[in-house]
Amino acid sequence: MRALKDQLHQVADKTVTVLILGPSGAGKEVVAREIHRLSDRAKGPFVPVNCGAIPKDLLESELFGHEKGAFTGAIAARAGRFELAEGGTLFLDEIGDMPLDMQVKILRVIQERCFERVGSARTRNANVRIVAATHRDLPVLIEEGRFREDLYYRLNVFPLTVPPLAQRTEDLPQLVDDVLRQLAAEGVGQVSLSARAVAALQAWQWPGNVRELANLLERLCIMYPNQLVEPDQLPEPYLSAGLDPNSKPQNTAVGGVSTAAGGDTPSPAWLPLPDPDVGMKTALQTVERGWIEQALTQCEGNVSAAARRLGVRRTTLIEKMRKLAIAAP
Repeated sequence: MRALKDQLHQVADKTVTVLILGPSGAGKEVVAREIHRLSDRAKGPFVPVNCGAIPKDLLESELFGHEKGAFTGAIAARAGRFELAEGGTLFLDEIGDMPLDMQVKILRVIQERCFERVGSARTRNANVRIVAATHRDLPVLIEEGRFREDLYYRLNVFPLTVPPLAQRTEDLPQLVDDVLRQLAAEGVGQVSLSARAVAALQAWQWPGNVRELANLLERLCIMYPNQLVEPDQLPEPYLSAGLDPNSKPQNTAVGGVSTAAGGDTPSPAWLPLPDPDVGMKTALQTVERGWIEQALTQCEGNVSAAARRLGVRRTTLIEKMRKLAIAAP
């Protein structure tokens, strides 16, 4: 969503702590990685840790590290996530599931910018930016005595809310690109989706949010390595959703015609082939003209805002308006 993207750019180059809120699988880590990418710490490491997935008795060692012999099984010294994130960003996912005793230690790091390894008296500096996330209602947890109020206010300097994917399918093309790039970097494989395939995916309601999308794209990397995936290659139920004429209209669609959410005309999964007498070039110009005029109308004639809405440079939009003889309203 445009508002969320604007907020990302506003806070990325600041040093404040960010708290990302949203349902499970909505893409909170994607947002955290984008904050890191846009920050002055982008060349440093991005270190994620799921606070709810690590056993309580191991969480302190996982975060702060330990010295040799600090506890049974500690056969060697080990750096924790705070040290591994030196000069970069530490992403504390599902911080609402963190035990109270660990919340105190995190609060100290935020306040004093220092910590000690388990089994060590040596204080180490914490040169990290903390970005936290949770799907839980922290004020409710505070009332129940399960989350520290002072930590909440330290984390909640700049809150960001990530809506479910079903409410922001206009973001799906960019999310597909981001996830595929990450899968390629992780060595899972490479695959491309046609604009028609992406448009078909926009018809799905995504109950599993971005996590479901990531799982699907990983499956496609395995099934169709180094191939261009078309709509008929999508597995069920995504294929049926893309072909269903009664699918919920989407706000936008890559390569497709759309209406605003709640409009009267359903959005087809993709454009039909142009009339041979018209030709593809003229048909595409018609589509471009419609998108540009719609964006200008939505943005009340503000060309800069319309360019951001369309994802192009202002100069590019002005040139297209000149070629298509479009005047700002």
